[in-house]
Amino acid sequence: MIRVLVADDQALLRGSFRVLVDTAPDLVTVGEAGTGAEAVELARGGSPDVVLMDVRMPEMDGIEATRRICGPAGVPGVRVLMLTTFDLDEYVYAALRAGASGFLLKDTPPGDLLAAIRVVASGEALLAPTVTRRLIAEFSRRPEPARPVARELDGITGRELDVLALIARGLSNTEIADHLTLSPATVKTHVGRLLGKLGARDRAQLVIVAYETGLVTAAGPSRLNGPRGA
Repeated sequence: MIRVLVADDQALLRGSFRVLVDTAPDLVTVGEAGTGAEAVELARGGSPDVVLMDVRMPEMDGIEATRRICGPAGVPGVRVLMLTTFDLDEYVYAALRAGASGFLLKDTPPGDLLAAIRVVASGEALLAPTVTRRLIAEFSRRPEPARPVARELDGITGRELDVLALIARGLSNTEIADHLTLSPATVKTHVGRLLGKLGARDRAQLVIVAYETGLVTAAGPSRLNGPRGA
């Protein structure tokens, strides 16, 4: 069973999400939080697999709560799926930067929400193309990095850099395999190595790394030059 913690300051919404989650045979709600502080406390004590986290909550907002849950001193193994009624760029970037594995609007169809919980629980990132475009737009408003590809990418092979650049453009493993003339299994291996070397939780964090290190810029990726050697 996938254990889900629901964090929202509106009791009616919390109850609705709980009912929805508990209708799925492979999901179970293990708690409800009305504030960000409560979400952090329950995440530490209740061992959820996924936290459905509202952005706007009293005492501590969902982004700060996500940072405390997913940060270095956070709760190992817990993943956060952000939910909001506000489709705003700054929330998308801040949520993913804090460690969230996905970002959905509250009017997402019930079936899609349940599917999203499963995706995030499996260790993948729910990073739709629309979210990737928002990230690109966010970085386009920021100054270009003062440094070229940063030292955080030392030890990453040329092929891994190619894969990372394509991940940052929102491509799936299958699409990356087609672009680089690799097998999907080989791409999956490269992704796994990137996650380990960069200390990233999932693909969402890899996108952040690619942009913040200057590997990819809003003007275009620097390494999408077709197939190359490992």
